[in-house]
This record gives sequence, structure tokens and C-alpha cells, in this order.
Amino acid sequence: MVHPDFTILFVDNPLKSADFYQSIFGVEPVERSPTFALFVLKTGMKFGLWSRHTAEPSVTAGSGASEICFKLDHAAGVDKTYTDWTARGLTVLQTPVEMDFGYTFAVADPDGHRLRVYAMSAA
Repeated sequence: MVHPDFTILFVDNPLKSADFYQSIFGVEPVERSPTFALFVLKTGMKFGLWSRHTAEPSVTAGSGASEICFKLDHAAGVDKTYTDWTARGLTVLQTPVEMDFGYTFAVADPDGHRLRVYAMSAA
């Protein structure tokens, strides 16, 4: 069976985006250049930021069509993260709300990619 272990976002400026994600993840990238940055997270997942101007094949899609999700254990953590991230000036796409899957909010990163934080509902 094949399972993904690496996500790449196409960004305008990988160095600027790396600074942003370093502040969110709390870890430094293992690779950082004007065209690409790479994080290896505690889970083992690799998270890359590739310049949309140098990626091959050419990137034709716009930003914001993807969503990165961050699961937390409790609604209080969702609220705390919302307060932290909005204080950083992130664009709010959805304020904290209870949805059918749990308590959640969504913001946009500097390139317009969606970042969702959620805590599952107790079933």
C-alpha cells in the first residue's frame, strides 16, 4: 500500500514562507534556499515550500485550493490557537464554530493556503 509522507505547497517566496511556517511549527527547516524550503516534522512528515516561479512542471493553479489541517485534543486548544494566530495578523476565513465533525476555525497563510485547526466532537 502506498501512503503519502510529503506535502509541497507552491509559494511566491519560499524564504518568507519558511519564516512563517517556522513560527507556526516551532522547528527550523532542514533545507532553506530562495527556491525551496523543507521541514521534517516530529511525526516524520515532510513539508516543502517550492517557488511557484521555478517549480517543474509549471504551476498553473492559484493559491488557496488546498487546506492543511491541525488536529488538537480539545476545543480550548482551538480557541487558544485562534487567539495566537489572529494576533499574528493572519486572515480569518472562518471564526471558531462547531461543525458536524468538531470545533474548528480556518485562516489563510501569506500565500492564501487554508490552515484549519480543529478538535473532534465527542461521539
